[in-house]
Amino acid sequence: MHSIVLAAEPAASSGRLVAAALVGIALIVVLITYFKLHPFLSLTLGSLLVGAVAGLAMADTVKSFGKGFGDTASSVGALIALGAMFGKLLADSGGADRIVDTLVGRSGRRALPWAMALVGALIGLPMFFEIGLVLLMPVIYLVARRSGLSIIAVGIPALAGLSAMHGFVPPHPGPLVAIDALHADLGVTLGLGVLIAVPTIALAGPVFARFAGRWVDVRPPELFTTAEDAEGAKTEEGEEAAEDARGGRRPSFALTLATVLLPVVLMLLKAFADIVLDEGTGLYTVLDNLGTPLIALLIAVVVAMFTLGGAAGMDRSTITRTLERSLPPIAGVLLIVAAGGGFKQTLVDTGIGKIVADWVDGSGVSVLLLGWLVAVLIRLATGSATVATVTASGILAPLVTGLSTGDTSLLVLAVGAGSLFFSHVNDAGFWLVKEYFGLSVGQTIRSWSLMETVISVCGLAFVLALNLVI
Repeated sequence: MHSIVLAAEPAASSGRLVAAALVGIALIVVLITYFKLHPFLSLTLGSLLVGAVAGLAMADTVKSFGKGFGDTASSVGALIALGAMFGKLLADSGGADRIVDTLVGRSGRRALPWAMALVGALIGLPMFFEIGLVLLMPVIYLVARRSGLSIIAVGIPALAGLSAMHGFVPPHPGPLVAIDALHADLGVTLGLGVLIAVPTIALAGPVFARFAGRWVDVRPPELFTTAEDAEGAKTEEGEEAAEDARGGRRPSFALTLATVLLPVVLMLLKAFADIVLDEGTGLYTVLDNLGTPLIALLIAVVVAMFTLGGAAGMDRSTITRTLERSLPPIAGVLLIVAAGGGFKQTLVDTGIGKIVADWVDGSGVSVLLLGWLVAVLIRLATGSATVATVTASGILAPLVTGLSTGDTSLLVLAVGAGSLFFSHVNDAGFWLVKEYFGLSVGQTIRSWSLMETVISVCGLAFVLALNLVI
């Protein structure tokens, strides 16, 4: 059993607190969608408005926001930074290319969508969605051209792998924030997240792509051919140029795969120790320490410096530059995540959580279904999976009282599933996919948006199925 989130006593009447929460969320939605304000500023202003409408003193509101901001940044910030470092090493060393080459090169035409789904999942394990997409696009173009398949038939499975990992599996920001806010066990959530992600990727990727490829039969855009070759995408000249930049070498497939899976294995071993071993024994202590997320990711980054960077012929100065370049792109993500923690804490301190918890207890509505629905609504309104996750987690934080370890992890995954629902025109990812794939808005909705919806609904279905046996 985890530490229990205690809801604050209501600061005002239930009607006023519900109004405060709704007005605060509405302000965030309007600022992000209509005024195009950065989510960090939107979440900050939304938090202040919630406190003001709820009747909290401004000093107390600022204190609540600061506490949530600091707690979230301290617990999640370092993990996101380490994950970004690891992903950058994987990309710059050529390790990601090695995974792609090996899996795709050994697949027949019929098996290519399944290979691309596996590639997307493996690349998506340590990398943010946007980085993984940019990395995989040249490969998707080339595989589609060589195989004669639609870019949708090849690309949707890869996108499904990337997106599902982003929504379900730490150390991605969304799952990490939900784990922190709901006081879930990271190892258990990681294990259940992978268990749910695998069949979800299969259904939303290769299976769905068979239908989406008929609805949207698009050839790879020719305008990307030159850019692809210039970036060193799998033509002989491009590959040689990329290898020359890395000292002419790339890490082997086995070494790369072992490095990618290292932090996952360490965290799963910690979960195993928590369940099976007696606390205080030597083996338990070792596994518990090694599987602590910060330690596991730190070990993975240090190991990757040798197994990926060293094996690729990168010298110390090159590795240092790679690690330095990994951090600036995630500054915005860190601020959004931390501000989401501040918004969550403001909601908790007004006491709205206790009212929601009492309502859920008396309504008979499944907490898992409620978590999914709240995340879906915020996702549709803001277009941001991360904002949907952090906001929904804040609203639902008081509901974990009395939940078992497994149920709390399933709630995290239900929120993650809801945060992926129907990406549309207010989501930056929607436009990224549209432009890279050369699609119209309608074609993007019939392929990418529906794929995201399949991931969300399948994720919820598997969460509810696991809830019957956990």
